[in-house]
Amino acid sequence: MRADGVDAIVGQWQRERPDLEELIPMSVYGRIYRIAAAMGDQMEKAYAPFGIGRGEFDVLATLRRSGEPFTLSPKQLSETLMLTTGGMTGRLDKLEKAGLLERSPDPTDRRGLRVQLTPAGRKVIDDAVAAGLAIQRAALERLDPADVERLNDLLRELLAASKG
Repeated sequence: MRADGVDAIVGQWQRERPDLEELIPMSVYGRIYRIAAAMGDQMEKAYAPFGIGRGEFDVLATLRRSGEPFTLSPKQLSETLMLTTGGMTGRLDKLEKAGLLERSPDPTDRRGLRVQLTPAGRKVIDDAVAAGLAIQRAALERLDPADVERLNDLLRELLAASKG
């Protein structure tokens, strides 16, 4: 197996701080961070032809995954995406201006709003999710399918453990 940039960083820490001993956690999380950053950049490029970035993708994808009629409240979107209401408003404004979603009064709460995917928004998110998935698939094709399954299981366990 060939060395990478994370190995170089860990080697420097081993040289400078031999008292730190076991540096595998630094290696693991360094690679997770670098993979996430690299894939994030690739996903951004995949979504660009559809006129959206990752933030807009997240909003459209959340609406699409909600099922028919692809409608949620701004509060539900904010909670799902862990965004402030101000951050959500900016994204909704941009997507509404692009004709990818529409806001309307909530029929069950006269103070509330509902956000709904438009047909154009559904087409954009369906195409963008397929484009992003193709990039993710291509990256994982370098690994043995059994290793991909095992990696998925290990990351699921690590994610659960990181939540405390």
